[in-house]
Formats: sequence, structure tokens, C-alpha cells
Amino acid sequence: MRHVQFGRALFAAIAAVMITFSPDHSAPVGLAVFGGFAVATGLIWMLSLWLVFPAGRRAPALLLGLLTLVAGMLSGIPTLRTDTGFFVVVIAWALLSGLVEALAGWRELRGRTRPADAAPRRGAVAPWVSAAGEAPQAPRAESRDGVTVGILSLVLGIALLFVPAGYALDYTIAEAGQSFTLTGITIAVGVFGGYAAIVAVYLAIAGFTPRADSGDPAAASPTVAAHPDAATATASEGVRASADPKDTP
Repeated sequence: MRHVQFGRALFAAIAAVMITFSPDHSAPVGLAVFGGFAVATGLIWMLSLWLVFPAGRRAPALLLGLLTLVAGMLSGIPTLRTDTGFFVVVIAWALLSGLVEALAGWRELRGRTRPADAAPRRGAVAPWVSAAGEAPQAPRAESRDGVTVGILSLVLGIALLFVPAGYALDYTIAEAGQSFTLTGITIAVGVFGGYAAIVAVYLAIAGFTPRADSGDPAAASPTVAAHPDAATATASEGVRASADPKDTP
């Protein structure tokens, strides 16, 4: 999952930089940047189906990949590269993908079968492994990141809903001796750029954060840190069991 986060952070950062340093915030430019970001992100989701997610956890990634790829391909249609097209495509993608990602993360957080403060059992595995016969669950941090990014996408969609597509404000900078026009599409493209920057920073930090599979026993199971005596007792029992003379021929 760390590679998925780094990949998404990379393309979100590229989109943010392109919008930030572009003097043109028109609909064609905004959709071109969004289209590249969406297609690249969608491909990451689709590749992760086979490389990252185990069976039982692929449905959200598949749905997110399809939604993002479709949005990216729609952004490349020349007739849709209008102010209205930008609002429709980006808002629809943000609301749908944000809802899917947030709900998937929330369900994984709610569906964990073992509380984090429970004492470890002999032979216990990582805390995100569900009971026998159930689909595997994501680590808590991974689920929390999904909820956060999903909410950020929902905020993007809701924020763009409040930006009037036909808004235009003429203003003059006396020192420069020039007049400018602030339009709704300029604001909308800038809002998307801000969203991309926030997501890039968040996912990069999440990718560098130590995970439960980092090899650190304390990180691998929060119960070890919460109940060090219980973990030590469990290990001692295992050593005594292996050294039991009845087990030797």
C-alpha cells in the first residue's frame, strides 16, 4: 500500500505544481491537468488490484480505478473542455470517488473483529487479520488514510458546487496599470490545485509513516506496546512449550 500512496502523491504533486505555476487557469488547461492526474491515478488503482490488495479487498480499488479512469478520459474530449464541462466532470468525480473511498475506509475501521487494546492470543497474527472465513481487513492506519482522503475529495466537490460557473469580477491594479477579470473557472481550477497539493502532502507523509508491517514488533501490533507483560508471558509460554521434555523422542 505504501507504493500506492507514493504513486498517488507523486501525480497529485505534479498536478498541483502545474496549476500553481501556470498563468492560465482556463477550462482547457484545468481539464488537461486533471485528465493527466486522473488517468495516472486510475492506472495506479488498477495495478494495485493485482500487486497490492488481496482477494476480498479489491472491490473499492476497482471502483475507484474505474471512476478515475473514466473521469480522466472524459477530460480529454475536446468538446467537453468548457467551463461547464470542467465543473461537471470534476465535481462528479470528486463526490463519487470521495464517497467510495471514505465509505470503504470507514467500513474497514468499523468492521475490525479485534479491538486494538485486547490482550494478544497465542499464535496471534497482525491485528488487521480478521477471523477465519472472513475477508482480510486493512491496517487501521491505511483505513484512516482512506477516510481522510475520501473526505478531502468530498470537500473538493462541495466547494466547487458553491463556485458560480458564470462568475466574473473585473478589477484593476493601479500600480501595474492593468485590468484583470477573476472568473469562476479561475477559482475552480485554483481550488483543484489546492486540493491536489493537500492530498500530495498527506499521502507522502502517510507513505513515510512506519506501518505495522515495518518489522518493528511494537509497530506490528499495538497490543505489544499496550500489554508488554502479556506479550512477554506469551513468548515465555511458547519457549517453555518448545522445551517440554515430553515433546522430545
